[in-house]
Amino acid sequence: MGKDLAEQFPVAKQVFEKADEALGFALSDLCFNGPAEQLQLTENTQPAILTTSIAALRAMEAEGFGKADFVAGHSLGEYTALVAGASLSLSDAVKTVRVRGRYMQEAVPVGAGAMAAILGADLSTVMQACAEASDGQVCSPANINSQNQVVIAGNAEAIDRAMALLKGRGAKRAIKLQVSAPFHCALMRPAQDRLASDLHETTFEDLEIPLVTNVDAQAVTAGGEARDALVRQVSQTVRWLESVEFLIGHGVQSFMEIGPGKVLSGLVRQIDRSVSCVNVEDTVSLRAAREALGA
Repeated sequence: MGKDLAEQFPVAKQVFEKADEALGFALSDLCFNGPAEQLQLTENTQPAILTTSIAALRAMEAEGFGKADFVAGHSLGEYTALVAGASLSLSDAVKTVRVRGRYMQEAVPVGAGAMAAILGADLSTVMQACAEASDGQVCSPANINSQNQVVIAGNAEAIDRAMALLKGRGAKRAIKLQVSAPFHCALMRPAQDRLASDLHETTFEDLEIPLVTNVDAQAVTAGGEARDALVRQVSQTVRWLESVEFLIGHGVQSFMEIGPGKVLSGLVRQIDRSVSCVNVEDTVSLRAAREALGA
């Protein structure tokens, strides 16, 4: 990921070089050449996605894209948003997300936790099923992605019970996700406590662009508030639906997804089809985004 951006844009290449220097190993080589099994390790995936996303952003800036009115990111993407908003340095961000990935992986024994995507059930139905399925364990919404897509997380047995309940209550699909840990639920508190210590030793400047946080779905500009939101984010729900609704309610009509994939663009379209979405992950999509915005 990000190889052609680095080849085509000197500013993008510099982003990968800074990440390599900060981490003390060649993340760029891992991004460009693999192997896939190493890149897919959580502690490598998180800095790789962040670095590629910022490389795409710097390439966009070099091509004359204007400044955003707001920034936001889904889970890991909130770190990218903070770098884009000039609150967090790239070096601090990649080092932090690398340990974040490790802390999350180590918080729960492999196989003890699970996550599942629930499609076609409203949030109140999902929350009720989670409450019933808990039975002394953890089971709760992890990502509220759109009106019809909620991801749940918790103990594996509780997630299985919730999936069965929701299938019986009309959910179109309940899909177990292939993830390394049950993110954004109470089982992540050990990871949250470890990360909080690191974040409180990290410099957060006040943002140049307001950030809409995952945990509150509200805009902040103070660096301290952004840090606090990142700490709470580890074990709390990603409120993406409300974040997008907040942005639209404040006049945002064009969304630009920066980084690998188009998942968030799809979610935004599910939430409100009247807004426009473009994604930038490589040179081809960057050119297409510029043409779309120009049109």
